[in-house]
Amino acid sequence: MDATLESRLDQLARRHAELGKALAGAGISGTDFVKLSKEYSELSPIVDVIAALRQAQSDLEAATAIAGSGDDPEMKAMAEEEAQTLRERLPELETRVKLSLVPKDADDDRNAILEVRAGTGGDEAALFAAELFRMYQRYAALRGWKFELLDMSETGIGGVKEASASITGRGVFARLKFESGVHRVQRVPETEASGRIHTSAATVAVLPEAEEVDITIDDKDLRIDVYRSSGPGGQSVNTTDSAVRITHLPTGLVVIQQDEKSQHKNKAKALKVLRARLYEAQRQALAATRAADRKSQVGSGDRSERVRTYNFPQGRVTDHRINLTLYKIDKILAGEGLDEIVDALTAADTAERLSAVA
Repeated sequence: MDATLESRLDQLARRHAELGKALAGAGISGTDFVKLSKEYSELSPIVDVIAALRQAQSDLEAATAIAGSGDDPEMKAMAEEEAQTLRERLPELETRVKLSLVPKDADDDRNAILEVRAGTGGDEAALFAAELFRMYQRYAALRGWKFELLDMSETGIGGVKEASASITGRGVFARLKFESGVHRVQRVPETEASGRIHTSAATVAVLPEAEEVDITIDDKDLRIDVYRSSGPGGQSVNTTDSAVRITHLPTGLVVIQQDEKSQHKNKAKALKVLRARLYEAQRQALAATRAADRKSQVGSGDRSERVRTYNFPQGRVTDHRINLTLYKIDKILAGEGLDEIVDALTAADTAERLSAVA
């Protein structure tokens, strides 16, 4: 490792030691104690890895010295063997140290709001959007997550114009955040008599769920309209004004919620989605500022970015951001094959951020 990184490791170790002494002393206020304790606990695993690296480096120096100066052939052979083992172990420890320094996405542990919308391609795009929505629903079930439908606008032939859900569980956003973007499908529609392959698309957005403390929404910034819910083709779902449309005046964001029969529940769900969208807008703005000079290997997560193609005739799924192609389209759409793509995207993201650690 270079001198700059070595110096940074020394600084972290010193800071950890300083925090330990401060926490062991008296006279720290409750607020300061909580703040210092949090920093100490966050540094502890990093310092443990640094200590393991430092110990291995020290042991290597000692073993190399014995191997180079020892008169006892047996002792020399043992020292050379130990030195070789340590040389092989050091790169792994150095990588672990660098990984510990990679900033964690603060939103990885959050729940998520999933939004899927049909794009270009008419009825075929709506059918594909419905398939994607079911894919994520199955994936959530396989991981033991709670999948709660927020809203769904159906086309009447098994497709959806748009659908949204709240997904709750461990590490939801961390696993799904790279799904945002344009998903493209290539196949022969059932209505196509000539057998020509059509290309359609659907847009996926995965938003970290925001708490009220994360985003403050002023009532005066909202316009709330209520009306009667309607189903496919304008069919009346109920006879009360339970559907809610919330417009956030400063940004122009509009959220419509009509899945529940209760106006109160629809309003609560709509505010939940609005809060998530506003929080995501903040995230994207911050990410753009931080990464103005480089783009992440797995993409920005922008909804206009084409991220994946599902080719039915060839039975393949290709993720364009990491050039990964898998010939298991059925398993992926069933949810069980999605982990392989998610793992590859996560690894690519980690490698990209790791390369930035100097």
